Amino acid sequence: MSKQERFTYLNGEILPESEAKIPFRDRGFMLGDAVFDTTRTFGGEIFRLDEHLDRFLNSLKYMRMEPNLSKNEWQDLTMKILELNLPLLDKNDDYWVSQRVSRGDGKNYTVIVESLPLPFEQRAKYYKDGLPTIVPSIRRTPPDSMSPRAKVHNYINLVQAELEVQSRDPDAWPILLDSNGNISEGPGANIFIIKNGVITTPKEQKILAGISRQAAIDLAQELSIELHEEDIDLFDVYTADEAFITSTSFCIVPVSSINGAEIGSTGLPGPITDRLQKAYSGMVGIDFVEQYLSRL
Repeated sequence: MSKQERFTYLNGEILPESEAKIPFRDRGFMLGDAVFDTTRTFGGEIFRLDEHLDRFLNSLKYMRMEPNLSKNEWQDLTMKILELNLPLLDKNDDYWVSQRVSRGDGKNYTVIVESLPLPFEQRAKYYKDGLPTIVPSIRRTPPDSMSPRAKVHNYINLVQAELEVQSRDPDAWPILLDSNGNISEGPGANIFIIKNGVITTPKEQKILAGISRQAAIDLAQELSIELHEEDIDLFDVYTADEAFITSTSFCIVPVSSINGAEIGSTGLPGPITDRLQKAYSGMVGIDFVEQYLSRL
């Protein structure tokens, strides 16, 4: 990155990040009373902004927030911040790009659009060795308490899971069970398993359905790979031939193990995961696997 500072949008102003200040009594800070969404760029081109903004606006509606910005206005603000910050990226880097709204002081909303470079160096090893996963003792917040389909700032459930898992293995990713003992999701990530050539992933109603998750589902259909959305328990994961997670930053990354038990025996990535990674790269116009591996 250049030493020049990135810009952010805050409450009607475009500012250098160091000048973007939020009051400590903001409800987003005090209560986690905030909504956000995040996409990424590929070669500087933003990925599925339309779908991300639809999810963002649905999350705002769920949280009864009305910041009085249309979808087109959100799109224009997002593209403006990206346009200002793209010249600061080094070659072969890309951004996370996020929209955020908190309830502010209870009368006036706090509205933010910002970007952050993707952590390619920190995550490159997972494309070579696979991503180890651990199931923590903490269960995912049940849908009858709060819908997981809204993308909100209240991540304490996932943070606690992450802290527990990282105390056991700093490189591992948490995969939480739901209250019935089925696989749900991880922080910012959806899980898929493959058995006998068939892909299975948890039902949308019990998770935050990722945009990258839907992209993988669409690609599986295009490749004529059978896919089901249904409950998955730990037995299914332990006996899977392959597993992978999807997320905005990872796109598709192979899972190497769960709770220390190796998944599959065909090497990483497995054959179906490899097909999906290649198809995903073709869709976005960049070999995202190589984009990570080039940092090793």
